Amino acid sequence: MAKKQEQQQQQPKDHLAMSRTPEANENNDDWREKPPYRTTEKNDHFDKIWTAKCSCERVKYWLSRERPLASKYCHCRDCQSLHGAPFQWAAVFHKEDLHFEKGAEGLAFYNTADKQTHHKLPCKVSCAYCHTPIMDEGRNMVLMFPGIIKVDNPDHKKFFEPQCHIFYKQRIVDISDGKPKWTGLDEDSDLMEDVEPEDIEAVVGRDKVDG
Repeated sequence: MAKKQEQQQQQPKDHLAMSRTPEANENNDDWREKPPYRTTEKNDHFDKIWTAKCSCERVKYWLSRERPLASKYCHCRDCQSLHGAPFQWAAVFHKEDLHFEKGAEGLAFYNTADKQTHHKLPCKVSCAYCHTPIMDEGRNMVLMFPGIIKVDNPDHKKFFEPQCHIFYKQRIVDISDGKPKWTGLDEDSDLMEDVEPEDIEAVVGRDKVDG
């Protein structure tokens, strides 16, 4: 028992680790009647500020909050693998801020911990048809992907500008943007020094010469 507890304590945190609770992982369908999956009839007073849809347009949702609670770039291995990209851009919202047009219909779920395709929190949510990444769902929060949110006004796009980088220690590209860079979760890990532009140019120049 002691050895098992020690192994659990050594497991690294991910950006939704705080969502792994017994209440969030109950094996029933009650979650379909809770935010953000409640049907339109139960969200008559929902203020639709932002609209988003997947590539095939089968999945559509609205956001009622003008600005996310936070916005960040995540460089963890799971995000790199599942997005096929160097990092993930995510904006944090309450579940109550989000409403899907058809509830859970047309959505696919994937739990990275047990590598199973079911709704067990925390989980990745995507379109079941075109596989566009939609969000990361935690117990109380959701991490939305601003790339599919329709924002026409350039000034409004600034609302979603990331404040920091998380899991930057696992990065596969260096980004010198002056933003705080955390080795793990923000405010819960060590800050890393930023990479200066001249340092990047020196490396790129050296690679060209070596090539």
